[in-house]
Amino acid sequence: MAYEVSKSEQEWRDELGDEQYAVLREAATERPWTGELLDEDRGGIYACGACGAELFQSGTKFDSGCGWPSFYESVRPEAVELIEDDSLGMSRTEVRCANCGSHLGHVFPDGFGTPTGDRYCMNSLALDFTPES
Repeated sequence: MAYEVSKSEQEWRDELGDEQYAVLREAATERPWTGELLDEDRGGIYACGACGAELFQSGTKFDSGCGWPSFYESVRPEAVELIEDDSLGMSRTEVRCANCGSHLGHVFPDGFGTPTGDRYCMNSLALDFTPES
């Protein structure tokens, strides 16, 4: 897929810290219960930590108890790209930023009690939060 933001891996490496690069560009996962945005409860927008594209609104964030920030839908369906992920011996759906292709986390159909039934389980390191002014 051709992304609106396209950079070499060296450019991404130069712009992102080591941990952010590992998550956003190499699909690593931060340890559960360690992310800065896990307990963020202010109103605002969550954007891609690599390119700044808006991804989630605070009103769709919920406490799923999984150890990572969780949302029940993206700001727009076209804001994220969903990709089948059969790594680690299991079938999952990877979530990437549709603007730059960076790895954000995974989406699961177990968001019980949410309007969509989905749980977008995101890495804090993959997101930037801008509070409402």
